[in-house]
Amino acid sequence: MSENESGNGGGVLVGEGLKPSGAAILAPPTAFANGQLPPGAMIVVPIGPDGEALPKPLVDGPVAITNEQMWKLMGFNGPAVQVQDQEGRPVLIGLEDLFKGLEEMYKADPSDIQRARVYAQKLMEHQRFEKAEQVVGKMVARGGDADDWLALGVVQIELKKFDKAEATLKGASNLAKDSPVPFIHLARVYDLKEDRTKQKEALTKAIDMAGNFLDAWIGLYTVVKDHEGGEEAAEKFVEELANRDAHKKFAAPYIALQGFYVNDEKTRDKALAFAKKAVERDENDPMSLLCLSAIYGQLGDLPAVERLLRPHESKMLTDVRLANNYFECLWQSRQIDKVTKFLNVLVRAENAQVKAFAQERAQAIAKFLSQLQQQAQGAAKA
Repeated sequence: MSENESGNGGGVLVGEGLKPSGAAILAPPTAFANGQLPPGAMIVVPIGPDGEALPKPLVDGPVAITNEQMWKLMGFNGPAVQVQDQEGRPVLIGLEDLFKGLEEMYKADPSDIQRARVYAQKLMEHQRFEKAEQVVGKMVARGGDADDWLALGVVQIELKKFDKAEATLKGASNLAKDSPVPFIHLARVYDLKEDRTKQKEALTKAIDMAGNFLDAWIGLYTVVKDHEGGEEAAEKFVEELANRDAHKKFAAPYIALQGFYVNDEKTRDKALAFAKKAVERDENDPMSLLCLSAIYGQLGDLPAVERLLRPHESKMLTDVRLANNYFECLWQSRQIDKVTKFLNVLVRAENAQVKAFAQERAQAIAKFLSQLQQQAQGAAKA
């Protein structure tokens, strides 16, 4: 069952003189000066069963209601969420009805591990952590796999049961001996317990298991910077670890470092230097290419973007982010022939995202060129 939130979109309809604070405002159009509705306003018209009349307060004038009251007026039990019916068609139901249905399925056969996992996943997505702990805890009690232990540890962190979370996540790491993920969450536990030594140890273990694990490098920089001496100390610590023989081939440490400086114009030169080091270490790492090309783009150096990405067009058949950066470079420099050839290659890609990207950009370019042609014809006639 797939589902996504649909309860926070759209604007609210605000009456004159009303200042909403965390609530939706419903009002008839007559509540607005000159009958002008605000841009992006959402008009909610509750329809009762069997043609029941609108509530009298709405007819008389503006009324403020909470989010919960709004969903109830619209006929939903809780915020509206989208799910799929048995034929795969999207339908909207209330969040509480979704949970009721999942719980009924779960209770009908608690031994069905897949039902339990789906139920627990939705509980975690919507921050129902206490109930999620009960469901995942039963799976772990029956044995469970590494993902079940990991999920329980994450839930226990959210519930601030740090000692339990530490023990559970250590169990997850024993079951998934080659995975760095449990150590990332252990580092979070030690961060919340303010144990910096163990926090760094957990992050270092994650890196030793997977040297290109970007989150671990980011975490190491952050803990040293925030608690042990600032940016200079953090850079030195990360680079010293990055230059160990086991980690010399990985771009991740320098991808992490550039990310801390790229958004500030004053430190963008430092970000550029780190991004170049990432590419020097592994020019086939898509993330290193993405970061360096983005910085060149911010600096307006389109020839540098093209020189960097041209040898890696084959990677763009599976990475829409690289495809976008290369397309923008060619398009902004108005190399129409190159853009056309590039999109003709991408449109045959097996990757759905890349193919959709190519089709969308091709249509936009065709429209743009058609407009230019029409303008040129108009000018010639004039």
